[in-house]
Amino acid sequence: MAKKQVGKSKDSTLNGSGSGNETKKHAGSKEDGSIHSPLVAYASMVSLLSCCPPFVIFLWYTMVHLDGSASQFWDFCKQQGLQGFLRIFPKPTLIAWKLIASYAAFEAALQLLLPGGRVTGPVSPAGNIPVYKANGVLAYFITLTTYIAIWWFGLFNPAIVYDHLGEIFSALIIGSFIFCIFLYIKGHVSPSSTDSGSSGNAIIDFYWGMELYPRIGKNFDIKVFTNCRFGMMSWAVLAVTYCIKQYEEYGRVADSMLVSSILMLVYVTKFFLWESGYWNTMDIAHDRGGVCHDIFTMFQKF
Repeated sequence: MAKKQVGKSKDSTLNGSGSGNETKKHAGSKEDGSIHSPLVAYASMVSLLSCCPPFVIFLWYTMVHLDGSASQFWDFCKQQGLQGFLRIFPKPTLIAWKLIASYAAFEAALQLLLPGGRVTGPVSPAGNIPVYKANGVLAYFITLTTYIAIWWFGLFNPAIVYDHLGEIFSALIIGSFIFCIFLYIKGHVSPSSTDSGSSGNAIIDFYWGMELYPRIGKNFDIKVFTNCRFGMMSWAVLAVTYCIKQYEEYGRVADSMLVSSILMLVYVTKFFLWESGYWNTMDIAHDRGGVCHDIFTMFQKF
């Protein structure tokens, strides 16, 4: 990350110790300019943290087991209550963890190892200029080509992903919270730049994040990984997965599935063609790496 100074600029991937010398502000305080009271701020954070995980399972169970009927799910909950919902809540399995870990490791390797042009983001509040390697299009092409090839040559059946999707969601819920705990600790112990620091409130720090540009090592940008390479890439991978599952189940891919998947792939292709532009948006330049950014990003993408 480059550090911009008055009259000159000095390049380095990570600059400053990030000792957290930002002004400490609490949620809903007068100092942070919030229009909401602390009660509303905390209630919104707690509700998002508590409601998003079961909502993901609700969507999965309704679509897979109830033909997309929310009314059937409502009737089920009225009859079975909370105990019924807990029974259908999938438990993480070893194969789910293996699938997630394999996919994450593959995308992380592509992000680090593939060549790409040097792209800079906007100047941060602390004067840092984030530096990225623009290799998203190549990573996208290699990911889809590899995924289809290992199915075509019988090395891996993507239908397994669909069959264990509930378990994958459950594992992601747990893994995402663990990951955000890691980001919280990292922000305190080893921040990547001076664009970091505590608000003085542990709940706010965990939810909002400790660092604007958290990185592992010199070049692995965590927000690029969670948003782009793990998240957006999964849209394309899952679209292909659903087509393969339907083909293996019925011997053909329905027109509706084909149209939906093509539209999804067009959208994702456009995203990776524009990825370097995305790095200049508020999503990257304003949101810190924490629950608000990383967990909800993963939930949204899946």
